[in-house]
Amino acid sequence: MALQALQSSGVAFRKILSHFPEELSLAFAYGSGVYRQAGPSSDQKNAMLDFVFTVDDPVAWHSKNLKKNRNHYSFLRVLGPRIITAVQDNYGAGVYYNPLITCDGRLIKYGVISTSVLIEDLVNWNNLYIAGRLQKPVKIVAMKEDMALRSALDQNLQSAVTAAFLMLPESFSEEDLFTEIAGLSYSGDFRMVVGEDKAKVLNIVKPNMAHFRELYGSILQESPQVVYKAQQGSLEIDKSPEGQFTQLMTLPKTLQQQINHIMDPPGKNRDVEETLFQVAHDPDCGDVVRLGLAAIVRPSSIRQSTKGVLTAGACDSVAGGRRLIQAHLHHHGKTLLSTCPVLGPH
Repeated sequence: MALQALQSSGVAFRKILSHFPEELSLAFAYGSGVYRQAGPSSDQKNAMLDFVFTVDDPVAWHSKNLKKNRNHYSFLRVLGPRIITAVQDNYGAGVYYNPLITCDGRLIKYGVISTSVLIEDLVNWNNLYIAGRLQKPVKIVAMKEDMALRSALDQNLQSAVTAAFLMLPESFSEEDLFTEIAGLSYSGDFRMVVGEDKAKVLNIVKPNMAHFRELYGSILQESPQVVYKAQQGSLEIDKSPEGQFTQLMTLPKTLQQQINHIMDPPGKNRDVEETLFQVAHDPDCGDVVRLGLAAIVRPSSIRQSTKGVLTAGACDSVAGGRRLIQAHLHHHGKTLLSTCPVLGPH
């Protein structure tokens, strides 16, 4: 498996992990603190370290973490692990972040996501939030033997290659491919318009070409859809309607559904396969795929950033957090918090 090649033996990462409950199905570090980036994020030594912890039982994990690291949490710590897990699972992209934590002399941020939610995102691209991070080089710090999770990680990489193929011309370079892949989870991300460096994707790819090759090399070598000339760093793919239809049919379910929603005229109610067949023959096939990606990423990036107001403790009061959570959960028909004396109805 390609991810295995990027496993970290770094003592620094393992020391940080030792401060947290051990029940992790996957822990990885990512971002400019791990892999060198060009541009404004190039100060790797002082960059914040970003982690994601995947856990089978979020309530049990947060319960233990509250005992070990209560000060990591915002005001939500007073509401206990069940409410924190409700916010994690039902608000945003299924991940709960504790930011701006000092651990072993390093500034870190860590997100917690349930194993089942992560597998769903990896396979179906429900929101491409954590799945998108795992399409770029990461440092695997801990991973248990879980065949479903390993299979989903592989499937996510394969899907990233397929989606990128659909948006690229017949011939292209490795850098073109890896830039397309690295940009998948930024399609429609409002942060790329309102504050983050627009050249961020290139800054990720250029200094890390070797890591991208390590991650995707075997997939490209084994794919029947591409001629991969590794020595020259060039690739050729089949852009015939038949070739594109084959690729469209293997895309993750949520992306197929978004493409169907974009292309299906009102009242037609065509099935997904019929729509994908039409898109395969469309000269603008790549643009349609890009629109489908944006329809997944845009809402999840907005919801997750809004959730940061709660988890970073930036609300002026518990009442401020209460209003945000209630508005979202009411909208989605959730009643998980209705019995809570702080977040429930007054």
